[in-house]
Amino acid sequence: MTHELYFSVDIEADGPIPGEYSMLSFGAAAFTEEGEMIATFTENLLPLPGAKQHPETMAWWQLPKQRAAWAACHKDQKDPESVMKNFVFWVEGIAGPRQLKPVFVAYPIAFDWMFMCWYMIKFAGRCPFSPSYSGADVESYAMGALKLRYTEVDKSKFPPGWLPEENDSKHVALEDAVDQGILFMNMIRHGR
Repeated sequence: MTHELYFSVDIEADGPIPGEYSMLSFGAAAFTEEGEMIATFTENLLPLPGAKQHPETMAWWQLPKQRAAWAACHKDQKDPESVMKNFVFWVEGIAGPRQLKPVFVAYPIAFDWMFMCWYMIKFAGRCPFSPSYSGADVESYAMGALKLRYTEVDKSKFPPGWLPEENDSKHVALEDAVDQGILFMNMIRHGR
């Protein structure tokens, strides 16, 4: 019987798509099915050679409340290839010995997965969330659990006990990944 290990991942970027724009930072928090956070991983990445910065994204980053997060994304930046190889080894090293299926978790999954999958394949040559590209979208889970339309899902509608105490997105990747992982595990507990 294969059990799952949930990797809550949050990324920060300077544009809407990978390749043309760069992922600046990402954080991941690994959670057991029982909701225990067992490990975290975070790195800031150097921009891709020749990549651009999207004007709308950059205008958002320059808002006063985002400036600290922008600064945090630029500390100790590392080469994307070494970072992504280390991340893939990290995921495999946690899930493999326990014979657990790694599941990618994000909110929203479409944005974070797009960058992470592109970077893992490009720089590490593989994705540890394969072959089925296992991923769980927190927003879609909430849609089903609360019987709402997708566009109606909003944290203000979440029941007591779902949100962690600190639930405002800080746009510091690891902090947001941990908060989103706690939210997801609370949702699962509520559903059971």
